[in-house]
Amino acid sequence: MDYKYINIYNNLIILTRNKNLYNNFSNQDTFSDRLILFLFHFGFFLKVFKKNNDKKVIQDIFDYNFKQLELSIRELGYGDASINKKMKSYINIFYSILDKIDSWENLSTSEKSNIISNFINTNDNTLNLVTYFNDYLLNLSNNTLNYYIKGVIKPKF
Repeated sequence: MDYKYINIYNNLIILTRNKNLYNNFSNQDTFSDRLILFLFHFGFFLKVFKKNNDKKVIQDIFDYNFKQLELSIRELGYGDASINKKMKSYINIFYSILDKIDSWENLSTSEKSNIISNFINTNDNTLNLVTYFNDYLLNLSNNTLNYYIKGVIKPKF
């Protein structure tokens, strides 16, 4: 396996593990919630970098990240049949997230909050997540793809 994009995957995992993201969850955070937040992070990442970068590189990053997700699910002990079913479901969710965040900058705060609420199992206010993802999108826009390929970041937002 080519580990060329391991830092991007690790960065997305670090961001997803940020405990501040889960402060307002009334329920305990679950694997499903973490996975959805990972997919949001990855969706914004692709949204920013697909514009000005080689499509093959972006496709390789996409493939690498979903291969890593599949390996993580295998480590949880799921069998081959259930992994294929779960991966298909996760990819469909991811494409749905991509569709919803495509015009993120043009949406109102309440529309953004509704998008997040539709994917994450929480009855709580999602405004903190909206603010977080607005800041994350700005951070992505202020850096290059190479920045994320070359090293592991320390979240500042």
